Amino acid sequence: MQSLAPSSSRRPILKSLRRPSPTDRVTPSRLVVQCGHRFDSSRADWQSACAILASKVVAQQQDTEKSGDAGNNNIAALNGHRTLDLVPIENLPKPLTIADLSPAPMHGSTLRVAYQGVPGAYSEAAAGKAYPNCEAIPCDQFEVAFQAVELWIADRAVLPVENSLGGSIHRNYDLLLRHRLHIVGEVQLPVHHCLLALPGVRKEYLTRVISHPQALAQCELTLTKLGLNVAREAVDDTAGAAEFVAANNLRDTGAIASARAADLYGLQILADGIQDDSSNVTRFVMLAREPIIPRTDRPFKTSIVFAHDTGTSVLFKVLSAFAFRNISLTKIESRPHRNRPIRLVDDANVGTAKHFEYMFYVDFEASMAEARAQNALAEVQEFTSFLRVLGSYPMDMTPWCPSRED
Repeated sequence: MQSLAPSSSRRPILKSLRRPSPTDRVTPSRLVVQCGHRFDSSRADWQSACAILASKVVAQQQDTEKSGDAGNNNIAALNGHRTLDLVPIENLPKPLTIADLSPAPMHGSTLRVAYQGVPGAYSEAAAGKAYPNCEAIPCDQFEVAFQAVELWIADRAVLPVENSLGGSIHRNYDLLLRHRLHIVGEVQLPVHHCLLALPGVRKEYLTRVISHPQALAQCELTLTKLGLNVAREAVDDTAGAAEFVAANNLRDTGAIASARAADLYGLQILADGIQDDSSNVTRFVMLAREPIIPRTDRPFKTSIVFAHDTGTSVLFKVLSAFAFRNISLTKIESRPHRNRPIRLVDDANVGTAKHFEYMFYVDFEASMAEARAQNALAEVQEFTSFLRVLGSYPMDMTPWCPSRED
């Protein structure tokens, strides 16, 4: 406090209050003032000084009340000075919640999903089934789709890994090992092939048919039954074949693609449902930069890849780790070990033997949140030189109807 100067020549001295400690409590309705006075001053001077001090305290309280009323108009006063307008509390940004940080939204309304091919491809349909209302981003190659997610151009990638008739798509298995993306889901899409051509073209006029290699293989018998003596030529994808026929006005060339591709590129359907087997389903996996949290309230599937140094004899021990815990395997796939494709074994009696080295991809029906899956992988790790979990994700349990396009 500042010392006050009354009209008397004998000035009282008000001692400064000590600095309050954190344990002190001060309420605005009660203020305790301590003041000192010289012993030679009169009582009247002391009372005058206290009165002046009390009047200043009352004035300060009134200023505080006025500033509180002014706060309703977003204006505050501090020590008699006007301050800037305050932001209303209801307009302040809300803190993030765990839902804002979820790596896998339930719906794909805001997701950008990369797929291989052009609009009208089956991969585009799979992306739409996995993430409804998503923004589909076409990529010309599988690896470009991986890179699109890694470079934050896309949020997810939906890529095929196996077909019920054509088998595994080895390229994507190799890319799963090369890149550090995580499998966060799967979707199974029935494949419904159509024979497409330019409007007005009859199938008897065709001299060649182009499509993806697997699509050509899946329709081989049906093309023969249709009596078509045509050359088969492979291209990158089914919808790309339809686009190529339309863009180049090829009246002697047909394409095997989906009915959606016919609508997009203005082609007519010469034959519908030409796949040799109605049970033609392609399995796609959804990839993301971060894994999802495994759960136990619904069926989950886990994908792993491993390698070992002592040959394929260890494979039995690895598989027994799952069989012992009643864990069903849905797929096992072997791929060459690119870093060490051949293992040499020297034997003094028979000479040097060469063995091919493999990486093994395994899918099993269990969640990594289950103790039996964790214990199985702990045992598998004892027999392998390399083990990586590609993802633990919900299984696609949607009903499937053959021979119908999704």
